Amino acid sequence: QFEDDILSICLKLLDTNPKFLKDQNRDCSRRNDPVYIGRVVSAMVNCNDEDRGVLAGRWDNCYEDGMSPMAWIGSVDILKRWKKFGCQPVKYGQCWVFAAVACTVMRCLGVPSRVVTNYNSAHDTNGNLVIDRYLNEIGEEDRRSRDMIWNFHCWVESWMARPDLAPGYDGWQALDPTPQEKSEGVFCCGPAPVRAIKEGDLQMKYDIPFIFAEVNADVVYWVVQHDGSQKKSTHSSVVGKNISTKSVGKDSREDITHTYKYPEGSEKEREVFAKAEHEQSSLREEDEGLHLKIKLSEGANNGCDFDVFAVISNNTDAERVCRLMLCARTASYNGTLSPDPTLLPLPEERVPLRVLYEKYGENLTQDNLIKVVALLTEYQTGNIIVAVRDVYIQNPEIKIRILGEPMQKRKLVAEISLVNPLAVPLSNCVFVVEGAGLTDGQQIKELEEPMEPQAEAKFRLDFVPHQAGLHKLMVDFESDKLTGVKGYRNVIIAPQP
Repeated sequence: QFEDDILSICLKLLDTNPKFLKDQNRDCSRRNDPVYIGRVVSAMVNCNDEDRGVLAGRWDNCYEDGMSPMAWIGSVDILKRWKKFGCQPVKYGQCWVFAAVACTVMRCLGVPSRVVTNYNSAHDTNGNLVIDRYLNEIGEEDRRSRDMIWNFHCWVESWMARPDLAPGYDGWQALDPTPQEKSEGVFCCGPAPVRAIKEGDLQMKYDIPFIFAEVNADVVYWVVQHDGSQKKSTHSSVVGKNISTKSVGKDSREDITHTYKYPEGSEKEREVFAKAEHEQSSLREEDEGLHLKIKLSEGANNGCDFDVFAVISNNTDAERVCRLMLCARTASYNGTLSPDPTLLPLPEERVPLRVLYEKYGENLTQDNLIKVVALLTEYQTGNIIVAVRDVYIQNPEIKIRILGEPMQKRKLVAEISLVNPLAVPLSNCVFVVEGAGLTDGQQIKELEEPMEPQAEAKFRLDFVPHQAGLHKLMVDFESDKLTGVKGYRNVIIAPQP
């Protein structure tokens, strides 16, 4: 009954978008066309076209009239809310939420699908395969550009035949339900053959140039001097890192970068880039012998101070006199910087920057990201090298113990605990627990009292598994100062004897 309910919701989603229904003249045979289904689902998971889509997107950390994107622990709850409230958009989603819901719907409709994550994902708004970023001399953003680099971006791959294209483009197709740019007048993206993205075949359907730029664009940092002049620092290997999906049958990451692009810096990779760029020359700059990178100390845990280091190496025989500016600022995952940077200008070869919790704690967004920017200026030539690193602040661990013998239709107990790592109390503390095949929907535990610093919250939850096999018990923790904390535990349920 549960599976039938979700299938009916997914079929309803196909029949809701007025634009696609009008274009296809209500041709029900289109339900057998995975390309059509993919475009409809990509459009209908977001509501940007005011088409009664499933999710409203929001990126400003103001989620009081809905759910924070960080708080969701499953797609089913979102789809049920959408149906329950008459196909009104559910608040709120960001890319991983849009992708997860789209993956659920595509699988439910019979199309094999998986969620893909691309790190340092480019959003190229003008189609020139270049992301321009403007910084001042102390590493602050000098002016906004519509081009962005997201710390990560999630979309969906669906496996399908492409009879509408030349032979050889069947297989995994990229679908992106996060609203960014319009495709044929609708906020949707794909399906784009992953092979076409890798080979730079930008003339094929659908939306290949946009996805190609997400994984291949060059990044140019323009450092604006006090006199208005600009210095250029180009990075050809920043975008499209560690493209990942979940491994089949286990919880480890599978790296699929090689399916989207040839090895960074290889002759073939630059050849494909030049082909996509219509044979324009590459933006790669000559190696000047100076290298700059940012390293992190052992860990960056929420509530704690930590160190980052700018490491400078000189690969020439000549002495170089340089000035280094190192800057750390809280950020959102889509690349938006916060005000009030912490600055530490020191002319050293290996420069530490101590990042203090008392400085970043109040400004940390729900994305738990701190962006570290280093500017290295060589006095003799005036050349500037830019290095950027995003530091993820680790949330505390949610511990989950399963008490009892895991067997179908026999009561189990989950003991769930979390320690407050901050130096201040946590108020409005809520645990949400859910497990497909384990719990009857979501189970909510609200703490009556605030959690004092370093205190442990512990409670027990009774549940009766109704399906045998391997299942996941998911836990989310929310409070006023610590949000989006996730934990899970695999549970193998034995069948009834």
